[in-house]
Amino acid sequence: MTLSRVLLVTIQAIANGLVCTPPNPTPQKQRYHTEQMYILQIAPFIFKCHQIIAYCCAAFEILYYLSTTLAPSLAPSLLKAPLSPYAQSTLTTLTCPLQRPGTTAPPYLSTTPTLCLGVLAVALGAYIRLDCYKTLGNLFTFDLTLDPHHRLITTRFYRYVRHPAYTGSMLLVAGLTLAHLTQGSWMTECGPLARSRVSGVVVWATWWLWTFCCGISRADAEDKQMRKVFREEWDTWAKEVPWWFLPGLV
Repeated sequence: MTLSRVLLVTIQAIANGLVCTPPNPTPQKQRYHTEQMYILQIAPFIFKCHQIIAYCCAAFEILYYLSTTLAPSLAPSLLKAPLSPYAQSTLTTLTCPLQRPGTTAPPYLSTTPTLCLGVLAVALGAYIRLDCYKTLGNLFTFDLTLDPHHRLITTRFYRYVRHPAYTGSMLLVAGLTLAHLTQGSWMTECGPLARSRVSGVVVWATWWLWTFCCGISRADAEDKQMRKVFREEWDTWAKEVPWWFLPGLV
């Protein structure tokens, strides 16, 4: 396993953690769109799951790196004797409990192009969401709310799409799946997805589909609410910015 991979997954976990932490508490009396399907209402909970998964994956990858790279080289100088085969095997087993069927060599967690692309996607998604947090200030909550002093925001990323925060969320999901559900990651070489490549595809597809459906549901509800409140101002902005998530596509 390479040190560059450890650094990249750590950066990714920190970036994901920053944007999965609510910038403001939800005023329960100001919530709307609470009649949607429960599976779509749990977006804040899923964000917390994103945070935990990213931190856990990074932690296991760091531990695996330490056990397979640093521990064997440091042990002779610290213990005045090399690690025994049993001790080395125990360390590897603890940090890599599962392994792909039919393989005997220790798994090699590497810095792959998909990892780099995944980290880039998470970094971009985090930047977009953090910019939305700053632009909206205390108006940004993870649950859909309408503040009595709400105003229509049309600057920064809101000049290009009406719901850039959801664009950021989709980039986060894409980045995490590219980094952790592809070959060379702890999840697919040592963890729960090591036994089947198909399971990673199923997890990714389900995860992405939920994120996209949740984004559509919330974007539609926000548009309807903003249209009621801001009327002509919203209509003018909607004509200038007709896209929800990606200019020219969605």
